[in-house]
Amino acid sequence: MKVLHRRMMNSSQAFVLVAAVIAMFLTSLQGASATGINARHTSATSTVCSTNVAPGHARCLAFVRPASSVSSSAGQLGDGGAYSPAYLQSAYNVASLATGHNNGVGEIVAIVDANSDPSLVNDLAHYRAHFGLSACPSGTVSTANSSCVIQQVNETGGATLPAASSAWALEESIDVDMVSAICPNCQILVVDAASSSIGDLGTGVNTAVSMGALVVSNSYGLPEYASEVSDANLYYNHPGVAILAAAGDTGYGVDFPAAAPDVIAVGGTTLNQASGIGTRNGNETAWNGTTSGCSLYEPKPTWQTDTGCANRAVADVAAVANPSTGVWIYDSYNQAGLLIAGGTSVATPIVGALFAVANSSFPANSYPVTDLYANRSALVSVTSGSDGSCGTYLCNAALSQNGYNGPTGLGTPAASPNSALALGATPATVAPSPTIKSSIAPSKAALARHRAALARAKRLARLAKAKRAAEIATKKQ
Repeated sequence: MKVLHRRMMNSSQAFVLVAAVIAMFLTSLQGASATGINARHTSATSTVCSTNVAPGHARCLAFVRPASSVSSSAGQLGDGGAYSPAYLQSAYNVASLATGHNNGVGEIVAIVDANSDPSLVNDLAHYRAHFGLSACPSGTVSTANSSCVIQQVNETGGATLPAASSAWALEESIDVDMVSAICPNCQILVVDAASSSIGDLGTGVNTAVSMGALVVSNSYGLPEYASEVSDANLYYNHPGVAILAAAGDTGYGVDFPAAAPDVIAVGGTTLNQASGIGTRNGNETAWNGTTSGCSLYEPKPTWQTDTGCANRAVADVAAVANPSTGVWIYDSYNQAGLLIAGGTSVATPIVGALFAVANSSFPANSYPVTDLYANRSALVSVTSGSDGSCGTYLCNAALSQNGYNGPTGLGTPAASPNSALALGATPATVAPSPTIKSSIAPSKAALARHRAALARAKRLARLAKAKRAAEIATKKQ
């Protein structure tokens, strides 16, 4: 693995240096390492997508900072200042999770974002080569594939992509890089919505399911709104498919679609992983930037039993998101190449890819989020950190109720063979194979799930198309 080049700060950055020294001093007084600072972001971190969006439109939920922001001090985080695939796979015990399962072979993980990234395939190739992962060429996703391919389509499944956007292109790079980091064998389907409206993004979700994805990652959100219950049912209600949504990056509060009852809402943590040797050697606390709380509109699902929120509580599960303990990504579309990313946009595809690694199997009439709650003991509880001052478990992990708190949900999938239960897989019964053979084929049960999901997605797509047509006709009147 290559050692990343670092640059020293120049004199014009004296203020940043002073702030960093003060932060390190305060951290040392608290008995914590410099890499464990639970800040929303460092001074060099910027928000990827603007918070100034039109009503009914979402924004991506990511932060980024340049590679040059990495300090050369001893005790440096991860692989040269951020987490590489080796560290992420170790933090979430991917090798152990894959034991007795297909390790992502034949699984299709979909990414739904707005606009497009013309450099995505080449940038992904650079990321995977840089960190020693196998190639993932452009191709057509299929459960019959035995290695990774990446396919980009528009929100209705066509080949003509919408206009490019630098911000959303960066989000797409984060998403596909994180899927690759956790599940190098997975197929990656990127669905580019025509705009960031919930109608376009939601149509993209329906398309992803209709094209065979059993995991769909959504790294975007917007404040809750009164008609979201209808949109949740129209776009984010897919039994038998793991639909994930980023909880948000603005602290205590709730975003949509993470609030949708049948979605897996992914919160954020501060990760301190000491090594990249294949096993977990660290800990996680709730990141103070993650979003959590009690939905204004969505009803309480039967599988949630916390007593301090009469409606849907957010989040359900969590993974690394703090930009101060960020991950390496690569994006060259109006960007510098290697960058460090954070936000629940990082956590969401990580958790989605873990579902795929476990070769998750969901009955066509059930929701994958219920497996998390039915097997909560298989997850690793997070019991410290907060994202606000609400005074309850909804914002403070230390006040968890029956193992649940808002910022991190039921905890993190710091995976073991037992963790596969929470991710919808059956317990492993065979020894792991040293290599994944190309002859592995999807099971009859998996094919049945695909057919049921495809049929439902097509029905929803027709409903969504009719709704969009009616909205357009109303605007013309």
